[in-house]
Amino acid sequence: MKFQEIKENVLYCGLNDENRAIFDELIPLEHGTSYNSYIIKGSEKVALIDTMYPPKTEEYLKNLEENGITKIDYIIENHGEQDHSGSIPALLEKFPEAIVVTNSKCAENLHEMLFVPRSKMKIVNDGEKLSLGNKTLQFIFAPNVHWPDTMFTHDIEDNILFTCDFLGSHYIFEDVFAKPCEELTHSAKRYYAEIMMPFRMLCKKYTNLVKELNPSIVCPSHGPIYNNPSDILDLYEDWTKDEGKNLVLLPYVSMYGSTKEMIDYIEAELNKKGIQTLKYDIIRGDLGDLAMGLVDATSMVLGTSMVLAGPHPASVNIAYLAGLLRPKLKIASFVGSYGWAGKLFEPLAECVSKLKLDVIEPIQVKGRITENDYEKLDNLVNSIYEKHKNLGLV
Repeated sequence: MKFQEIKENVLYCGLNDENRAIFDELIPLEHGTSYNSYIIKGSEKVALIDTMYPPKTEEYLKNLEENGITKIDYIIENHGEQDHSGSIPALLEKFPEAIVVTNSKCAENLHEMLFVPRSKMKIVNDGEKLSLGNKTLQFIFAPNVHWPDTMFTHDIEDNILFTCDFLGSHYIFEDVFAKPCEELTHSAKRYYAEIMMPFRMLCKKYTNLVKELNPSIVCPSHGPIYNNPSDILDLYEDWTKDEGKNLVLLPYVSMYGSTKEMIDYIEAELNKKGIQTLKYDIIRGDLGDLAMGLVDATSMVLGTSMVLAGPHPASVNIAYLAGLLRPKLKIASFVGSYGWAGKLFEPLAECVSKLKLDVIEPIQVKGRITENDYEKLDNLVNSIYEKHKNLGLV
């Protein structure tokens, strides 16, 4: 595969992985993914920025050889996770003169996870510069977007910013330059929801930092690069806002139909009041869709059936995931149906307790829904409406 030129002597040398179906053994991939790597040829030194996912190492090394890369002086590692760092041992074997340049936290990860010798690593500080001759690289620490070891690399003369996982997407391409479209926006939002949302406040900080830096090109480690960076930065500015939208997320699991009946009723009544809803079947749905809903939702009503003496395990998983992703949710409640006895909502509430939500009185129904239960559901709907109204959403 011929490398694509980004700017003079700055080349894309990554690979698509159209067959990868799931990431982190958790979230399905709709469009596969790419593992982005970049070559910068200075007048004196050659730098490789980020490497390759281990199963792709052989193909990656072959491409370097076929594109005439016979010398690498520096391997710049922006983040130690192995979808970016996994080929370092093979690269050091092929290019024994190369030095891995990274920060101290990433160096520790590379040593422990890949046994990269400490003697082969150069530790840089935040703001430090590295000369390649006529090109200068500056390192900008950006911890926790999304690992503590993350940093950005700025090619100063070309004004290109390499942001590692930040501003990426799980998306494959033929032309490395992003072509804005609904499908790419969807993939970038899904990626943000799954990977970046737990660090929303830091993402907001670094979105502003990148805007102030004003690079001409942004090069993430997954998905296409942006030669109009505002295309992705404006999206991140929206997704990282403190305020949610006029949206209620309605995930549910229903064994015999009663819980679904409650969720369907809540959906219809909220819609009548001008509140958008996103209903999500926990058993049959795609976790990525749920995560995307959490990017925007102000409220969530989680519906569950009871299994033995507690909530359905799948509903606990969703509550736990919501707690991990730390969305901008402000309001929550729970509804569900049971057959004999047990604690239906306490485990769910515990999973999201760190979100400090305004929790509306849950509604628990034995068997099928009665007229009295519908009155309770009406009260729940009215409470959500009033809270959204007070927030200026309706």
